[in-house]
Amino acid sequence: MNRKQVRGTVRGLAGRLEEETGKLIGNWELQQRGIEKKISAKMERTAGDATEAIKAVLRRH
Repeated sequence: MNRKQVRGTVRGLAGRLEEETGKLIGNWELQQRGIEKKISAKMERTAGDATEAIKAVLRRH
C-alpha cells in the first residue's frame, strides 16, 4: 500500500464517522461533510491504486 491508499482509507473512515454522527444527532451539515470526505477519500484511494498498478506494470518490463 502506498501513502495515498492509506490516507484515503483513514479519511474514508473519518468521513463515515462524521456522517454517522451527523445522522445520530440530526446535524445535516455534519452529515454532508462526512459524505464529502468519503467521496474525496475514495478518489484518493483510487489514485493510489492507479499508482500501484502503474508501478506493477513498470516492474514487469
